[in-house]
Amino acid sequence: MSEAPPRCGWAKLSNPLYVAYHDREWGVPVRNDRRLFEMLILEGAQAGLSWETILNRRAGYRKAFAGFDPHKVARFTRTDVRRLLADPGIIRNRLKVESAIDNARAFLELREEHRTFSSWLWEFVDGKPVQNRWRTLREIPPVTPQATALSKALKGRGFRFVGPTIVYAFMQAVGMVNDHVVDCFRHQALARPAVNRRG
Repeated sequence: MSEAPPRCGWAKLSNPLYVAYHDREWGVPVRNDRRLFEMLILEGAQAGLSWETILNRRAGYRKAFAGFDPHKVARFTRTDVRRLLADPGIIRNRLKVESAIDNARAFLELREEHRTFSSWLWEFVDGKPVQNRWRTLREIPPVTPQATALSKALKGRGFRFVGPTIVYAFMQAVGMVNDHVVDCFRHQALARPAVNRRG
């Protein structure tokens, strides 16, 4: 039996979904608008909860929110809100559900101006991932100036559940920053983002 590679301390080995997320997704640059929309909604849903709680419901969210198609979500009605609030596959919080719909509309409005959400978003890190070199989890900040600026810009465009802490978690997730600790086997791989891009 081969020895497990060194990972960031937050990757819970008892949950295969968590390990797979850490090893294959977290910190990998995302340029696909639908994937970015998905992560923005999921990070907002996480507010006040653990990421593991959201990750365990990810399939439920994809089903409930039309595969995270922003065009479809933007057309959700009060009937859809009632349906979502009765769905055990997601977090049934009215503010979070309604914010997801509002965010879909804001997302589409922003795309009309900038062609893609991705092109607008990545300008906040000059188009390439910030390569950090943290040695311990304690060194990783909960928020950065870029996250604060992005949060302010999103709020100004009508997005909700996009405070600086949520936005920094989003930036970490979609690879705008490489916050794997240096001893983690994923850190060096993601220092070469061109060959690790997803979606």
